[in-house]
Amino acid sequence: MLYSTATPTQKRATLRAALATGELLRFPGAFNPLSAKLIQDTGFEGVYISGAVLAADLGLPDIGLTTLTEVAARGQQISRMTDLPTLIDADTGFGEPMNVARTVQSLEDAGVAGLHIEDQVNPKRCGHLDGKAVVAVDVATKRIRAAVDARRDPNLLIMARTDIRAIEGLSAAIDRAKQLVDAGADAIFPEAMADLSEFEAIRAAVDVPILANMTEFGKSELFTTEQLAGVGINIVIYPVSLLRLAMGAAERGLETITREGSLTSEVAAMQTRARLYELLDYESYNSFDNSVFNFTL
Repeated sequence: MLYSTATPTQKRATLRAALATGELLRFPGAFNPLSAKLIQDTGFEGVYISGAVLAADLGLPDIGLTTLTEVAARGQQISRMTDLPTLIDADTGFGEPMNVARTVQSLEDAGVAGLHIEDQVNPKRCGHLDGKAVVAVDVATKRIRAAVDARRDPNLLIMARTDIRAIEGLSAAIDRAKQLVDAGADAIFPEAMADLSEFEAIRAAVDVPILANMTEFGKSELFTTEQLAGVGINIVIYPVSLLRLAMGAAERGLETITREGSLTSEVAAMQTRARLYELLDYESYNSFDNSVFNFTL
């Protein structure tokens, strides 16, 4: 009832323990708190909170327009609704080293289990768009050192994302990944890898967990969990997938109203009232206060 029964400290320890197994962890992206409950209810290992989704939720493109306050607030709303660990997109850290430190502590207070900070110039852009630019290695490593120094819970996962592959090639991505690990990164997110062999090359280069981004309509092929596990990937995210599915269904519904005058033909594809109430755990509220839930379906 209300919020997660697991504390942020417990969820961070859970994530660290799960990563230590070497098994592939699946983190679908939640586009709101309710979808985080659905991710947990359907048996996944974690919840991802995408910067692109947070921007889109505000009607904005993913070009660095969101603020730390907005991201932390939404991160807290999502994190507190699930017992699963959450991993949040912290963009470039919303500034340089001191800003990065503040970002880490703000997101730590929001209850996330981990966050990633990228090496793009600020303001950034979507990792699967052309025309990206990355900062010099000394700037990138300073961001990660600041993040590591700022955390208060040692189990808070500090992940470094590098976008350099699309600009300077795989060799540069391997070098940058090593440099970010040396700076203290607990895990590496190599963005926009071209194929499985590139993921495998990053895996061979560093001894920390590796994340694969399986975003649709991007530069990477949509590999299966079996393929990713086979090359040693530790976390796979599906950052915008649920939002795209939901918005696709919403658009079709609106078109159906225009075309048919009602949604009768779409009802069978909708989540039922009973299922929604199950996700919301209405019955627990009933046991707390009969005036809240006093009916049957």
